[in-house]
Amino acid sequence: MKKIILASVSYRRRELLTLLIGNNFEVQASSYEEDNNLNLPPKELVLFHALEKGRDVASKLSEGVVISADVVVIFNNEIFGKPHTPEKAKEMLQKMSGQTVEVISGIAVIDIENKKELQDFEITKVKFKSLTEQEISDYVATGDPLDKAGGFGVQGQAAVFIERIEGDYPNILGLPLFKLNALLKQSGINIFDYKI
Repeated sequence: MKKIILASVSYRRRELLTLLIGNNFEVQASSYEEDNNLNLPPKELVLFHALEKGRDVASKLSEGVVISADVVVIFNNEIFGKPHTPEKAKEMLQKMSGQTVEVISGIAVIDIENKKELQDFEITKVKFKSLTEQEISDYVATGDPLDKAGGFGVQGQAAVFIERIEGDYPNILGLPLFKLNALLKQSGINIFDYKI
């Protein structure tokens, strides 16, 4: 079995990958810094970031398969990354209130020994209910939105803001498992070979 390395310290990504292959992977943080101001369409932007994160980790290893990902939220052609400040989180949530946004993930799978790089992306639509100023303030006060793309985590209290989801649910959490499995298969990895 090939050694698998997840190029992310995201708790959710670790949790999702564990669903596929148990604890049969290592975690290595990528030192690549994302820049969402690059002049690229959203789909190309997440693919670029995912690949660069993976390459950063792969460059320090001699074997294995590296999995990396990047996620942004798109509304009205505007890219919503992680807000980092309460003010920015409030602004994002106010814009998304009552609207449908797109969660776009780029994923990369890098087979180090075979020098093979594979990529794909996934888009999931998320419909928000109309949010009151109080709901936005209360949610932002929890601190949860600050390190999440788009300023919300659907797996937490923000779940009560989501009316409908169209598409791949794990994608919203940061790792589209259906597309990831397809890339792993192309790399010669059968997830069922790994004991959960």
